[in-house]
Order: sequence, then structure tokens, then C-alpha cells
Amino acid sequence: MDKLELHIAKILIVDDQEYNISLMERILVRAGFTHIHSTMDPLRIELMLKEVEPDIVLLDLHMPGMDGLQAVKMIRERSGIEGYLPVLMLTADMTPEARQQGLLAGVNDFLTKPYDRGEVILRINNLLRTRFLHLELRYNNSTLEEKILKRTNELQLAKFEILQVLGRAAEYRDDMTGQHTQRVGELSALIAGQIGLPEQHVALIRKAAPLHDIGKIGIPDDLLLKPGRYEPHEFERMKAHTTIGEGILQGSYFDVLKLAGIIARSHHEKWDGTGYPHGLKGEDIPIEARIVALADFYDALTHERPYKKAWTSEEALAEVERQRGLHFEPRIVDAFLQLYNETTCEYFQAVGGHS
Repeated sequence: MDKLELHIAKILIVDDQEYNISLMERILVRAGFTHIHSTMDPLRIELMLKEVEPDIVLLDLHMPGMDGLQAVKMIRERSGIEGYLPVLMLTADMTPEARQQGLLAGVNDFLTKPYDRGEVILRINNLLRTRFLHLELRYNNSTLEEKILKRTNELQLAKFEILQVLGRAAEYRDDMTGQHTQRVGELSALIAGQIGLPEQHVALIRKAAPLHDIGKIGIPDDLLLKPGRYEPHEFERMKAHTTIGEGILQGSYFDVLKLAGIIARSHHEKWDGTGYPHGLKGEDIPIEARIVALADFYDALTHERPYKKAWTSEEALAEVERQRGLHFEPRIVDAFLQLYNETTCEYFQAVGGHS
């Protein structure tokens, strides 16, 4: 232990004999200790533990009111499992039974009366070294946990940003603002919350939904940007963006990408079974894809694309209602309409969707 640690170590002496306290204080002062506290009343130990916050307790074994063994048990209960507060028992009773009882109670070491000055300092220094190493380890563990938490948050943020970039990369193919994917993510999360999905599930949908059209990366420009309606054979080629998207995202370790793959594959399925790519019907369609289907549909209708003009919110809303039970699950349509009628809904405020 270096000189600085000697100065900062706080020592509490508990002994019902004033002479014993004075003797120990002189030994400690000569050894360089400066933060020395003492009491002759063992019933004051708990209060002094709070006030002094000692690094070591020197404790007499035989005292009136509360003996040393009772005091040690109280100290251990207060310091808990994680706290390491060394207790050095002061006693003239060095019988095997007394030592065994002391060790069972939680005593770290013993000093035999009358004291040998050299032994006193050696035993105290040894216990204080352990004390300071314990505190240093706790500090390092705490610092490490903070660093791990910070790094984990950074990785989560980076993962989320990568998802956003991937979504925008696909969307820039036919939406030069690149905002459609983010709007679909937000509207999907709002709908998911409205139908009562758990908060964690809602957050996952918010992150995964923007990748619903990632498969557009594999669709040629002459087809993707064609003005007007597709010919039947062209529409068949366009449908492939769902399975392409699933192929890009499949096999991922991350839940958000697994869900994004499910949404990419199934967000063009329809409640009545007339959608694609697999013609799924009703609840066979994953709930996340059912939600994104409506969010994607409404947002696409109300925003201009190279191949179409934007619909008014009233026109798009009427079409959503018309598709209730056909394209969309009735429950999801109802949740969407409730959101639309709420003047505080974030999505519609941002895009000016209210009439």
C-alpha cells in the first residue's frame, strides 16, 4: 500500500476500554494513518458506519451491550455480499472456540492483546490492500459495464441506421425523396400500437417495415419506372420484388431482419386471398405484413411517383374503406380510421393527411 492510500484509509476502532483505543490510535498515527475514528459504545457502530464509511473496523471481542460477534454480524448484514469491509478482531481470548466463532461470524483476521506494533500495522495493511483492490475491481467493473452499455447502444444505433439506409436505397429507385419507407415504418408502428400489440413488438415493426420493398433493387428501371399500368407479363415480373426482398434478408441472425424478410415477402398478400406471391388468406398472412400492407397502400396513394399523381387524402381514405375485408383485414382498417380521425396522430400531422 502506498503512502497516499495510507492517508485516505478510514479506520474505525470499537473498544469499551479507553486505554486500548488510545494505544491503538498512537500506533496508527505513527504509521501514517490520519483518518482514525473511535467509539467506546458498540451500540453506536451502525451510526458510525454510515457517518465514517470506514475502510476497516478494529473491533474488540468482549464488550457490554453488544459483543464483538454480534457487531460483526450486523456489519456483514449492512455491507452485503458485494461490499468488502474488513473486520480485525481485537481480543485476548485466542482459544480455538473463540477464533472459530469469530470466523463464522465474518471476522477477517485477529489481533492478540497485548499488541505487537509491527504485527498491528502488517495485519491492517494486508486487509486494507484487499479492501482497496476490491474497490478498484468494483470501479473497473462499473466502468466496463458503462463501456459495454455505451458500445451496445452504439451498435444498436448503427444497426438501425443501416436498416434506414437499406430501405432508402431501395426506395430511391422510384421515390427521389426516399421518405416513403420511413413514413411506412412510422404509420405501421402507429397501427400496430392501435390494435394493441406489445410495445416491444411495435418497436420491431417500426424498424423492420421500412425494408418492405428492399426487393425493388432487383427490378429493372424500365419496369419499375414505367408510367401507367403494367401489362400482365410485366406485373408478373414486378411481383418478384417480394421474393427478391425475402431472399436478400433471409438467414439473418437479427430479429428485426428476420421480421423484415417476412414483411418483404407477404406485404402484397390480401385478406381475401387474391394477393401475391403465395395467395395467402386471412390470418395465414403474418400480422406484421397485414399492417404494412395498409400503411404502404395509403402512403403510396397519397404521394406522387414518376408513374402516377398523388391522390387526395379523401380519395385514398375512401379506397381503404372500400378494401375493408378484401385487400385489408377489417380490424386493421378500423384501427387506421381511428388514427386518421385523431387530430394528434403524428403521421397524418407530418404528411398533412387530415382534410
